[in-house]
Amino acid sequence: AVYHSISALSSLHVQMLVKMLVCMQPVFLWAGKPPMFGDYEAQRHWQEITYNLPVHEWYFNTTDNNLNYWGLDYPPLTAYHSLLCGHVASLINPDWVELHTSQGFESSAHKLFMRATVLIADLLMYVPAVVLYCFYLSEGSNRKKVCLVLCILLYPGLILIDYGHFQYNSISLGLALWGVLGLGLGWDMLGSLAFVLAVNYKQMELYHSLPFFCYLLGKCFKQGMAGRGLFLLVKIAVTVLVTFTLCWLPFLTDPGQVLQVLHRLFPVGRGLFEDKVANTWCSLNVLIKIKTILSTDTQLYLSLAATLLAALPSSIKLLTKPTLWQFKLALVNSSLAFFLFSFQVHEKSILLPALPVCLLLGDLPLPAVWFLQASTFSMLPLFLKDGLFVPYAVTSSAFVFYSVYLLSALEHSSEEELRLRPVRRLVCLPRVDLGRIFYLSVAAMAGLSFMSVALAPPARLPDLFPLLVSVFSFLHFLGLLLYFNVVQIAEPPSPRRKNPKKTE
Repeated sequence: AVYHSISALSSLHVQMLVKMLVCMQPVFLWAGKPPMFGDYEAQRHWQEITYNLPVHEWYFNTTDNNLNYWGLDYPPLTAYHSLLCGHVASLINPDWVELHTSQGFESSAHKLFMRATVLIADLLMYVPAVVLYCFYLSEGSNRKKVCLVLCILLYPGLILIDYGHFQYNSISLGLALWGVLGLGLGWDMLGSLAFVLAVNYKQMELYHSLPFFCYLLGKCFKQGMAGRGLFLLVKIAVTVLVTFTLCWLPFLTDPGQVLQVLHRLFPVGRGLFEDKVANTWCSLNVLIKIKTILSTDTQLYLSLAATLLAALPSSIKLLTKPTLWQFKLALVNSSLAFFLFSFQVHEKSILLPALPVCLLLGDLPLPAVWFLQASTFSMLPLFLKDGLFVPYAVTSSAFVFYSVYLLSALEHSSEEELRLRPVRRLVCLPRVDLGRIFYLSVAAMAGLSFMSVALAPPARLPDLFPLLVSVFSFLHFLGLLLYFNVVQIAEPPSPRRKNPKKTE
């Protein structure tokens, strides 16, 4: 126990070292390169726009707000957060958010300020939710719960995207996790409130919307729609409507404002996918040029149908058995279905299924670690553009080592612990050494990572390595989507509790 505690503390030190290493990176994606200056400039520019312009101009193209130059394309809570940061930035140095003249502004002091805003958001929103989840909604000894906290916080994907690529995903994911906490502890209104705030911070949180809806509706059905269930449904509906109204209040005075915001949030014109994202359409596009042979409308309807079909079995099961175990699995299956099949998916969207997979680290450690490592690997092309290969290599290695060791992932890979025994009664599954396959998979990811850096692609295939990364990751995601669906549909609604009060 002492040895494990020392290992847990050393993993915390690694996590802090990793964040410091990422924060010491001198540049962000395309920083200092006109005309767009990169994602760092996008966040700064939103602070400039929200601080200097009235609310009714934030989402409209005007002489002071060129939407082609990092136009605001996230919901109102993101805009309010940018406004708050803009006010603080103006107090420190007005030049940081001066209208027009601050375009492309960079300085060491401003980079420190911007990174500090990410760290503060992380500490206020995401970290407390992780700690509370692990100690109140996960099982096992206190030592295991501490190890679980450290492994979730050490997840490389979120660290590299938020601190390196530069975004505030910890806010939307943190709010979604507060929603899970609320529902898991029986505080349905609080959970609904938190999730609505998450959706109003980043619209991609809709990836998690079906499980929240089915869990709450299933709970209402279970309590009886003629009595307590109906009353609960009304309370949840009022909570959702009031929260949405308050978030959108400045825009509700004019229907044109609402329509323009929605137009900015769901830009259909951007196409089926961007870059080399590890989803179905990008991988299939290698063989069939979907974006060329199908119209935009056809692509939209095809992706919508495929997404709903992929998410439907999980949602129906959750609706009929609204338990926390089913809810966590449904969050994984729904968000992964959206990532693999929905319209206009970005590489960073893999963080949405990664969050609920983190919640399964204590229950299904090997599949969860495998998925999280593959999700980080799938964003390698983005990290290379950001100059984050060294932090990527350090965080990935640390995460695999500590999570496999602290959570005993390889020791918990039996048929029963992987929840596959009910499936074997129906289907004859071959027996395989999952530990060996896991290490071969990780070795292949490491090999492709170093090849992407050390080798030049053939002149005729300039995108060879990003494409290999994308397809290889997609195969992992597709296989794990099937696995998590099988676990949810075939297994009992919750794992057996073993001495929940016993601690070491």
